[in-house]
Amino acid sequence: MGAVAGIAPPDNSHRKGVKPLRAGQGHTFLLRKLHSLSGIIPIGAFLVEHILSNFEIVNGPLAYAKQVQFLNSLPLVRVLEWAFIFIPLMFHAGYGVFIAFRGRATVNVYPWAGNRLYLAQRVSGLIAFVYIIQHVWRQRFAGVSLPEHPGLAYAKVQYELLNPWMMAVYIIAMVATCFHFSYGIWLFAAKWGITPGDSARKKFGYVCGVFGTALCAMGLVSIFWVVYAQPYSPVDVMPAQPTGVSIPAQPGGPGAQYPANNGLPYGSNGQLQNDSAGQPVQPSAVPQQ
Repeated sequence: MGAVAGIAPPDNSHRKGVKPLRAGQGHTFLLRKLHSLSGIIPIGAFLVEHILSNFEIVNGPLAYAKQVQFLNSLPLVRVLEWAFIFIPLMFHAGYGVFIAFRGRATVNVYPWAGNRLYLAQRVSGLIAFVYIIQHVWRQRFAGVSLPEHPGLAYAKVQYELLNPWMMAVYIIAMVATCFHFSYGIWLFAAKWGITPGDSARKKFGYVCGVFGTALCAMGLVSIFWVVYAQPYSPVDVMPAQPTGVSIPAQPGGPGAQYPANNGLPYGSNGQLQNDSAGQPVQPSAVPQQ
């Protein structure tokens, strides 16, 4: 009886898509690992910090302005911004878009939960990608510069969200981004061997779901709060004070200092100054010498 000829594997070289991963082989494996890691650190860490910082909005314009001022006062903040936010974000987003368009979704043929999540992860990533581009441009580079004028941060965000279309964009993007991040954490743990076995992955899936929901809820509260908590007021809540002028928190309080003839509505004795008509004297923009 003659030997049975071996069956040659099908030739798939003409088919597009991302090649299957083989541990330790090729640059695709390394890029996938870097893509997965960058989504957690530093991008994911920055997303959490960003949502927590924006949640200061519920404490009012001044509290939010102080948070913006604090972040922009960090040492080497521009170097940190590019090294740990912009450059990793460009890599993660760029390679993610490449994967999304080169990969093939088979949810129409195999409508399993894994395939649905595969498709949702890529769609949410594309939504987040488009949103982040416009958000960074409009809030970081266009209009008033918040690093130099943190007191206008609340008003700038509020002005943008008063447009109902932009508010809808923010809501959709917040849901998509938080889902993308929370499911990305689950994928990261599975791919890096942190959650071996179906039972561990199922339990960790609940943890990621709760975490993503809580993060999204905080973001949505911030969005609705800045729109409806108080009327729009384009006022700098932290105006720069002229050199040599110190405005006490409580006029006449302990430790308050009043430079003589300082141009403020309070005299050197801490008493409110009135003009000849009995009206409070308005502060001058430049202190008198």
